[in-house]
Order: sequence, then C-alpha cells, then structure tokens
Amino acid sequence: HLGAPVYLKLEHRQTTGSFKLRGASNAIASLSAEEKARGVVAASTGNHGRALAHAAKLEGMRATICMSRRVPQNKLDEIRRLGAEIRIVGNSQDDAQQEVDRLVAEEGLIMLPPFDHHDIIAGQGTLGLELIEQVADAALVLVPLSGGGLAAGVAAAVKGVSPGTKVIGVSMARGAAMKASLDAGHPVLVEELPTLADSLGGGVGLDNRLTFSMCRDLLDDVILLSEDEIAAGIRHAYDQEREIVEGAGAVCIGAVLAGKVRASGPTVLILSGRNIDMTLHRKVVCGEAIEESAA
Repeated sequence: HLGAPVYLKLEHRQTTGSFKLRGASNAIASLSAEEKARGVVAASTGNHGRALAHAAKLEGMRATICMSRRVPQNKLDEIRRLGAEIRIVGNSQDDAQQEVDRLVAEEGLIMLPPFDHHDIIAGQGTLGLELIEQVADAALVLVPLSGGGLAAGVAAAVKGVSPGTKVIGVSMARGAAMKASLDAGHPVLVEELPTLADSLGGGVGLDNRLTFSMCRDLLDDVILLSEDEIAAGIRHAYDQEREIVEGAGAVCIGAVLAGKVRASGPTVLILSGRNIDMTLHRKVVCGEAIEESAA
C-alpha cells in the first residue's frame, strides 16, 4: 500500500494490554511518599485505568478509577481484578472527570489524568525513544490520537532525536476531540459517539495545559477514519499479522489500508492496545454487522 518498509510497534503486547503502563508507571514513580499514601484517582475510557490500577497495586497504593457507562464491560472487569475501586458516572469522560474532581477535593486523592500531565506524557514518550532507536531512518510515524498524551510524547521524543521524521495522528471520524480542537484553534467540546475505537473517545479538556499545544506544534497532520476503515484495520491485524488489537490500536493500519497515508521512506505504525471485547472482535473479523451501541 505504501511502497515503503512498514514496521509495527507492538504496544498491545505490553502488560495490561496497552502503551498506557508507560505513563502510569512513570507518574506513580514520580510521587512522594506522602502522595502515595493518599492514593490516586483518574478518569479513564479503560486502558489508563487498567494501567494505573496495575502500577498502584505494585506499590500497595489505593487507586480509584472513574468511568462513564460507555466503557466496555471487559475493561471494567480487568480493573476490578487488579484491586482498584471503580466509580461509574454519567455517559461521557467529562462526567467521569467531574467525579474525579470531587474526590480530589473531598478525599485528598492525587489526580493522575490520562494524558494532560507532564509525567504521563514523559512516560508515553519512552515509546518514541525506543521507536527511533529501532528504526533510526524512520520517515513517518503514525500514532493513535485521542487526548494527545501518546501523540505528544511520541512526537516530542521522535522529533527531538530525528527532526525530519513526520508524525501523524490518527483518530476516528466519530467524536475526534483533538482534531476538532486543532481545527478550532483551541480546545472544544465534542459529542461522544459510539465507535469501534472506544479508547480514543472523550474530550481534551477545555482547560488543557499541555497536550493541545504540543499536538498543534508537533504533529504534521491528523487523519480521521470511518468505522469501516477501523474495522478493516482490526481484520488486517488478525488475518495478516496474527495480532489481536482493539479499534484504537488498529487505526494506524486502517489509515494505510484506506490509502490516506503517503510515505517517503520507512514508516512505523503504533498498535496501541489489545483490550477489545472478544465477542466484538469475532464479529468484526467475520464481517458481521455491529450494533450501533457497540460501534
């Protein structure tokens, strides 16, 4: 499809099934003893919560994860299994964040957000450093784009070492908050819609301090995919690469398959996570119709 070498960065094989453990581990390691004793809280569409729960468990810390009703059951089950407390609030990430703010104010918990935090971004950036060490002549990196923690960290790391390498964010057409914000020139609210790339849902925060400006300054472009194009990425990963990835983890493959990417040289696709409901995965791979509520 590209006429150039393509490399897959297999972040879905990380412990907890996504790249998120990088940022969560770094953020928790950066806390003081007093802060660790208070416990941590975050809003999450699933993968950040799972990573934070895992990292907190290793430290013997309390972790509370606030989530909306849109989060798939398989992600809730895994977070509970890791010993974290779950609060289900509302129908959006913004609703979940309001509960986080309440717990910070009333119980003194330490907020470690999914993306807009120095230590989270720095942790995700280690992926970019690894990537450019592994493919030193990379001309293009495709990175899944949601709130921008991964994209900002990867772009900063990659361009810090290899300024000529292009970094392009990839998101779903349904409710792409960062793309809408970049187009508007400032953070905006978008309606959360059902999508196969559920991990990319949620806003960027109207009070965004870091990732909006970093994505604005560092990303060379943003590509949006239809649900069919995301599904094609999931199917290709399974059929051709024998890899199980969730919708968010498949968007970079989907962008290439859809002909939305032009590369001048070696290209790296980040497969960011695998935490998909397996019944849904089977339906996608078999080409079955997906219910609106699940996609």
